[in-house]
Amino acid sequence: MASLAIIGVGRIGGEVAFLSASLGIVHKLVLYDNVPSLLKAQVLDLRHAGLETEISTDINDIREADICVFTAGLPRDPSVKTRADLLESNLEVIRNYTPLFSRFSGILVTVTNPMDINNYFLCRKSGIEKERCIGFGGQLDSARFGLVLRSQGIGGSPVVLGEHGEHQVPLFSALDNEIGVIAREEILTGLRTASMEVIKGKGGTVFGPAHHLAHLVRAVSNDSRELLSCSAVLEGEYGIHGCSLGVPSRIGRNGILGIEEWQLDSWEQEKMDAAGKFAAELSGKAVSSR
Repeated sequence: MASLAIIGVGRIGGEVAFLSASLGIVHKLVLYDNVPSLLKAQVLDLRHAGLETEISTDINDIREADICVFTAGLPRDPSVKTRADLLESNLEVIRNYTPLFSRFSGILVTVTNPMDINNYFLCRKSGIEKERCIGFGGQLDSARFGLVLRSQGIGGSPVVLGEHGEHQVPLFSALDNEIGVIAREEILTGLRTASMEVIKGKGGTVFGPAHHLAHLVRAVSNDSRELLSCSAVLEGEYGIHGCSLGVPSRIGRNGILGIEEWQLDSWEQEKMDAAGKFAAELSGKAVSSR
């Protein structure tokens, strides 16, 4: 088992801590939040569960963790049109923590939106090898895609690549049915707003992200080497440079063990190119900003 640090223990961070401990994925938790009362409450709530998992709230222990899940920052709410709109505010939060990773030797999982941009920023500014920086979002997008496909009786493997946001790329070429461009665009439009009904109804998504994050933590901890859609820093894969985007990633104890480059059809390639252009532009501005 591994030790897991979580920075930001609100809805998602707290649930990931509980799932990882209760499912026996990790033997130690290191929890930190800039709201002391929330941190204290989450730790006490976890201890009331009767779990034997060791819990630390010493921020310095984060450097020694095997895995660190970064969820700190403002969440998306109904007033936030797209995840990219959170960049300016959340980049300030991330800058405050970046020095903490200068001596971090574990696997960093970025959740804070806009995730792809923040994952690239943390990788470049912290000096962590790109293989150890995993952006979370593709698993959740793929699950939402699968829900849509099942509701329409469409078979095949639901996979979403690209940006975790407006420029996500559902792979229709991997499905059993031929899906026309008009239907593809309609489904893509729905996927872009898939989280909003949850956000409007309960203030934020929790169960979906937490479930898939726990799965990702387990994949790293167990060195499962399974293929997951994760955001990885790209240096030419899919013809894209200078950003982090969702791609088929082989996940294990050392992070991203490899990236598979799948053959995309023309519609998918066009969407992937647009995602790369969008993410690279924002990432360049973020990294060069003060």
